[in-house]
Amino acid sequence: MTIHIEKLEISAIIGILDFERITTQTVIVDAHIDYYYKENQFINYAEVISIIETMIISKQYQLLEDALTDIQQKILQRYREIIKLNLKISKPNIIKNATVALSLEYFSKN
Repeated sequence: MTIHIEKLEISAIIGILDFERITTQTVIVDAHIDYYYKENQFINYAEVISIIETMIISKQYQLLEDALTDIQQKILQRYREIIKLNLKISKPNIIKNATVALSLEYFSKN
């Protein structure tokens, strides 16, 4: 099975620039989660969304790299049945004529 979380908008303090540390900005998170589904053993996508939102808002990350790494670790700890996880955080308003984004991918070695 694959869960697709697309265009999750979060307003948060995130970034290293002076104004990013004062004013919230919109970030957009996309996640694709591949896992082995067994009867009645599923991944709660609402809980995954809550993990992502809570971490981004509460931790006020300076670097997207740190946000991606922390979120990945938290999700993988909670859901050991994940075989592939792709996370992407976009900043649509940081540069006038572009959206910038970073992504991180995990593959199970099993």
